[in-house]
Amino acid sequence: MKKYAILLAAAMMLLLSACGTEKVDGEKAAKASSGKNELVKKGALTFSMTGQYPPLNFKKDGKLTGFDVEIGTEIAKRIGLEANPVTNPWETIIQGLKAKKYDAIIGSMTATPERDKQVDFTNPYYLSGAQIFVAEGNTAIQSKEDLKGKSIGVIQASTWKDMAEDLSDQVKGYPTDVNALQDLALGRLDAVITDKIVGVSAKNEKGLKIKAIGELLNEDRVSVAVAEGNKELADKINDAIQSMIDDGTYEKISMKWFNTNVMEK
Repeated sequence: MKKYAILLAAAMMLLLSACGTEKVDGEKAAKASSGKNELVKKGALTFSMTGQYPPLNFKKDGKLTGFDVEIGTEIAKRIGLEANPVTNPWETIIQGLKAKKYDAIIGSMTATPERDKQVDFTNPYYLSGAQIFVAEGNTAIQSKEDLKGKSIGVIQASTWKDMAEDLSDQVKGYPTDVNALQDLALGRLDAVITDKIVGVSAKNEKGLKIKAIGELLNEDRVSVAVAEGNKELADKINDAIQSMIDDGTYEKISMKWFNTNVMEK
């Protein structure tokens, strides 16, 4: 009888252990899949931006528009979803993604190591960074090596000012990029160093006779952010971006907003 009781107790322990393992494994599986493929709004890709960064994203007649909006809309279409662009203040935009207020951030966010600790990034959907601009008719300056002894305009107290001072001893600070670029077009400066997208946008919107020269002095890889671990959505977005590039849709959208292909360096 004693032997039977021992065997019965052992069998019960094995059964409870198996059930416990099954329960733990089930919880792990549920946790692993929880929230990864669920959408904030069924049948739609909800993506966020500030709505205050023209021509990338802004409101016109109460409706969100801009380059980011069109790229996000095309991505949604290619993964079989409706586009649902929304706005969120920049200072809490990552927290909103982590709180599942939206599925992605498509709002001109540069992928950085610090941000990558909180979210996952796709491949870039455009490239930006520090760019040298000169007057349209300037053929003497072709690269950063030609800036020695030349007058360079930059925003005051910016990283671009530090870059400019490494290239020339004639650096002039301005309150805004547009002020510097306007002086460049008027012949008051030899060059301006500013963000590529800012310079291109100012050229188009203000009709400034300026041009970008040389390679980017540094590169910002502007990417879509998704919740950390959501590899399935990131992969789908990457495939959508690549297909847009391959069939020419990306360049068409880029030319509409910038009159240049902003994926090219």
